[in-house]
Amino acid sequence: MKKTFILFSVSAILGAAVFSTTSCKKSSNTPLTLYDSLGGTKMVSDPSTSGAKIESGRLAIRSVIDSTIFVIAGDTAINGHFTTLLAEVGAGNLTGFEALSKNLTDFVAVATGAKDYTYGGLSMAAAHDPARNPRMNGKADNGDFTAFENDLVAGANKNSVPAYLTNRLGAIVETLRTTVVQQ
Repeated sequence: MKKTFILFSVSAILGAAVFSTTSCKKSSNTPLTLYDSLGGTKMVSDPSTSGAKIESGRLAIRSVIDSTIFVIAGDTAINGHFTTLLAEVGAGNLTGFEALSKNLTDFVAVATGAKDYTYGGLSMAAAHDPARNPRMNGKADNGDFTAFENDLVAGANKNSVPAYLTNRLGAIVETLRTTVVQQ
């Protein structure tokens, strides 16, 4: 797979629920962060929690992350790394899914410029090392990382990701390859 396609496809994961970059204008001297372009801090109704509000940027990211997790669950190329999670969800226990969704959403929100969130999960090295994270079944190789990127694209596509944001996120995601790939 060509690197250009990887960068395009991976960065697509966060553009999924972009409503409009004009909804979160900043002064002409302040460039928009990727988080701003995804909806930013504008508060909107949270479709998963009645009566609750959520930042539009966070909702966009969470929507793509959740779709991507479901794509990964069906991808036999890499779903073997997530046997614990899949067994839990299969038994009706969504605790692990919810924790993964929150951690990934926090991580991506911070990486794209959100100011109101922090990432409190494991480092990327620890999260992908079965010796330090018993929920991870096996170390990832380059093929696994590329399969993950492809699944992110599929998750983004499920959320109608606009193409113009893909290269910005792709650059962020690709910087994680050497940390995530431990074989």
